[in-house]
Amino acid sequence: MKAIIPCAGEGVRMRPLTLEKPKQLLEIAGRPILVRIFENLPDEIGEVVLVVGYMGDKIRDYFGDKFLGRKIRYVEQKEKLGTADALWSCRDILGEERFLMLYGDDILDKESIERCLTHDLALLVKEVGDPRRFGVVVADERGRVIDIVEKPEVPLSSLASTGVKVLDGRIFDYPARQHPNGEYYITDSLAQLIKNHDIFVEHAKFWFSIATPEDLKKVNESFKIFSEKY
Repeated sequence: MKAIIPCAGEGVRMRPLTLEKPKQLLEIAGRPILVRIFENLPDEIGEVVLVVGYMGDKIRDYFGDKFLGRKIRYVEQKEKLGTADALWSCRDILGEERFLMLYGDDILDKESIERCLTHDLALLVKEVGDPRRFGVVVADERGRVIDIVEKPEVPLSSLASTGVKVLDGRIFDYPARQHPNGEYYITDSLAQLIKNHDIFVEHAKFWFSIATPEDLKKVNESFKIFSEKY
């Protein structure tokens, strides 16, 4: 099974730390963020596709063609066109097969990611106090997704999408629209997909979303405690 990890962003909110290296190579407890993500990938993942852009050469140099026993393939996202564009750039590699998608700047526990693989299609969510800067998910009593909206001003639930998804080739039947900022959001494709196919939520035990230097500092302070617990 393949995992798709978008790593092309400039990490603007992480500046000045990202002026000389991509965000994925900033360290948590002495190891790059992306290494920590690799450490928590399910055992079923045999190949990782890294979608690179900003300072992608540094990511290539660090991880090479194989890392922690997994084959690595690189796809270049030349323009900043969002998460759906990053996935669509991998379409020829994926075909119709089932795959895992997760972001290159979030740390989650391995067990929660593994639970997503028990479904044909799944999203990993986490209840948060203010979900407005995330994709917000609404699920029914069965855990089936009935709505998902990217960064709403008025959230319909407290469930934030962590970015971890189990999908297959059916997602490519639902192209995302272009937003005023020029980007295409995967949440738009998901919002169409759920109208015709069941997607189920799993709840993350822990989730570190790393967007700013302050976030990175907090993660470094908390990581050892959480990693030992989970």
